[in-house]
Amino acid sequence: MIDVLEQEEYTMAEERDDIVILVDDNGDEAEFEHLDTIEINESEYVILIPLSENEDEDMEEEEVVILKIEHGEDGEDSFVSVENEEELNAVFEEFKLRMEDEYEFEDDE
Repeated sequence: MIDVLEQEEYTMAEERDDIVILVDDNGDEAEFEHLDTIEINESEYVILIPLSENEDEDMEEEEVVILKIEHGEDGEDSFVSVENEEELNAVFEEFKLRMEDEYEFEDDE
């Protein structure tokens, strides 16, 4: 997995509804493409991929970012890093099953 931004804030870009902008603790923004949202054991996870400078580049060697969605009492959703390796693997395996017709996945062996 790649290092994810530690801040939970996000907003959607207006020109495309599949773009998520994450803001870190320093206020720096990074754009990601939303690939999927997965629910496992009553928890929701978002699957993102960093947007490259050249959007025409394929995902051949990209790694996804998996963040857990937390629903705040104020009605605001936030994304948090998933620290548990088993939890990350379960979400990624479900993502691979759902997207096996769209993407080619490599095994990390």
